Amino acid sequence: MPTTDTLERFIALVESNAHAEACEQFYAEHSTMQENQGTPRVGRDAHVANERAVMARAESVTSTCVRPVLVNGDHVVIRWIFHFVWRDGSVTHMEELAWQRWEGERIAEETFFYDPAQRVPCRT
Repeated sequence: MPTTDTLERFIALVESNAHAEACEQFYAEHSTMQENQGTPRVGRDAHVANERAVMARAESVTSTCVRPVLVNGDHVVIRWIFHFVWRDGSVTHMEELAWQRWEGERIAEETFFYDPAQRVPCRT
């Protein structure tokens, strides 16, 4: 079960847009990450690589945790709002729930739930 301090440090890192660093510091080596019902990515290195690739395509990102964060033992649910401005000038605004299962102080399993229509970039 994560401590309150661990959760706050994780959230602060994501809100500072250090997504890859959050994966490096807070995900278990064997962790899985899944988008809705998609095939899970397996392994911390895969998560870090994916986050770096996404961030490299963005001109800017705003990451916001919408509180409260729900905690029940090893299970945590965080509501996130992300606003991406892509290098081509398009934007993506996403709201999602991240369902996490922690093993001690590291995330072992995470599934994101969101409307996939939000992933389609819009022209401003």
